[in-house]
Amino acid sequence: MTFIVNGYEQDISASTLAELLVALEYEGDWLATAVNGELVHREDRSDFAISERDRIEILTPMQGG
Repeated sequence: MTFIVNGYEQDISASTLAELLVALEYEGDWLATAVNGELVHREDRSDFAISERDRIEILTPMQGG
């Protein structure tokens, strides 16, 4: 399926947000995720179904100042 991940089209085989994160090699509990503007909490990702052309934002903490 094709998703818009952080503004870029990606073809990824995934049916849940958790599967998508694994496919994109995102690890850790410190990620913030949103699908179509809706915040998805860490504990809900494995049950959160995603669909073709969903807009997914994955935010990671940054260091620096």
